Amino acid sequence: MTGVLDSFRLDGRVAVVTGASSGLGAGFARALSEAGATVAVAARRAEPLEALAGEIAAAGGRVLAVRTDVTDPAGCTALAEAVLEKFGRLDVLVNNAGLGTAVPALRETPEEFRAVADVNLFGAYWMAQACARVMEPGSSIVNIASVLGLIKSYAPQAAYAASKAGLIGLTRDLSQQWSGRRGIRVNAVAPGYFDSEMTAAIPRAELSEFVDRTASLKRLGRQRELDTAVVFLASDASSYITGITLPVDGGMSGH
Repeated sequence: MTGVLDSFRLDGRVAVVTGASSGLGAGFARALSEAGATVAVAARRAEPLEALAGEIAAAGGRVLAVRTDVTDPAGCTALAEAVLEKFGRLDVLVNNAGLGTAVPALRETPEEFRAVADVNLFGAYWMAQACARVMEPGSSIVNIASVLGLIKSYAPQAAYAASKAGLIGLTRDLSQQWSGRRGIRVNAVAPGYFDSEMTAAIPRAELSEFVDRTASLKRLGRQRELDTAVVFLASDASSYITGITLPVDGGMSGH
């Protein structure tokens, strides 16, 4: 009989992580590899992507680095095809590529708003399409949304919040379309504020005060606390879960 912990393993699976050149995405790639998956890491920045691939390979993991711009549908298709050609299968997609801005709504230009939506929402859709076309039943898509798709922010982030709320809606719809018919589960994680590359631009005292006031746990999240949620939704441990958005936010969305 298979043990409970075995259901969290990803041995024999092949996972794609977008936005993997740094920050949370690089952490997801490491965690998936640690759980036994072969990992394809994708991002626009080639040099840090290759460095991550080298690190995973040195630790004994199987890995492929593919420079990819998720705003290009043809590039997303090329990534899926490269993974299929190299490893023969594609089981997990972690849609992590994201862009964050903080611009007052009355000053935000059309180009600025579109740039955020192009990566955070449209890019996730193109990647999901490309991967779902080659995924077998039992596969899993994990969209990295945000708590700001669920609650208000302290900063002016209309484009970011709208794109992440849209990604949550996209998660529900793709789950409805693909889970029963194609056997592909689609879920989302909604991170709160983590100690990451994206939050590094926010003055630390200001961010700490906000988190202390709004999160029940009164601290920033840690990478491993998000890694485990992603591995859970990617693995058979969540085999009867689809269409949900899991907040990993220290209780912020519960207020």
